[in-house]
Amino acid sequence: MKLDWSALGQVTAVSLAVTVAVVAVFAFGVVGLARSEEAREEGGGTRVAGLVQAGLCFLACAAVVAYGIHVLVPQFH
Repeated sequence: MKLDWSALGQVTAVSLAVTVAVVAVFAFGVVGLARSEEAREEGGGTRVAGLVQAGLCFLACAAVVAYGIHVLVPQFH
């Protein structure tokens, strides 16, 4: 049995990069929710911007998860 170390390294690097990216996008979504909550307490006008930021970030995370499920489940192909 021969192991393709180059391919294994590429898969590891891409997996690590995607994981870090998804965590960062999720964190930006949490920041958007915090901004929205802070604006609500202070009565500011940036509440909608925070909710939009959070919604887009969480939607992007959900899309990545849905794509992963699509790739893994053979009935979706």
